[in-house]
Amino acid sequence: MFRNLKVLSIVAVVIVLAISTYAFAAANTVPATKAGAGSGVISGYTVTNVVYNLNTTDPTTLDSVDFTLSALATKVQIKLVAAGSTWVTCTVVTGNNWTCDTTGTSVSTIDELNVVASSN
Repeated sequence: MFRNLKVLSIVAVVIVLAISTYAFAAANTVPATKAGAGSGVISGYTVTNVVYNLNTTDPTTLDSVDFTLSALATKVQIKLVAAGSTWVTCTVVTGNNWTCDTTGTSVSTIDELNVVASSN
């Protein structure tokens, strides 16, 4: 009789533990999430109508650079000295026309027009 009671007690404990584990696992909630992969075409811009605006008082310095991009952009920067690390942030004038304030840049140091543009 004691043996049956002992076995019955062990079975009861195992059932209680199993139910507790199930109840704990069933209480979890997971929010809806998304995952995915995709690709898109990346193309460059064509830069046209470049105008270097010299300072009227000291024409050895550059006040600004103006140009037109072939498509809309939201962020544009230029660099005028290849060995330099200074990027100039540009502002949109209208549509695809941009201007970049380069006040104080010595014309003698300019050796490139590097334009970086992004549409997002």
